[in-house]
Amino acid sequence: MSHVIPTPEALAQALVELSDWRHEGGKLHKEFVFADFVEAFGWMTRVALEAEKLGHHPEWFNVYKTVRVALQTHDVKPPQVTATDLGLARKMDALAGG
Repeated sequence: MSHVIPTPEALAQALVELSDWRHEGGKLHKEFVFADFVEAFGWMTRVALEAEKLGHHPEWFNVYKTVRVALQTHDVKPPQVTATDLGLARKMDALAGG
């Protein structure tokens, strides 16, 4: 898989277009809050199926109805945010209904 590294300007523009995502420590971060654990886990399952298709898997942490996500591409050195991460972030937002 080829990972395109966005320019700083393109990354900044993508963050304007993405809802509540932030770029920090070389990763994209967002916290998703759902109605309950079942809704959060269901969303994680849908995301996992999409991530597997991409061969690009999120770093995430779930407690009850909250899922914290960090996205970074490890196939590039040093690991950093790529267009693949931005695409997965958009897919996560869409699957969360936002």
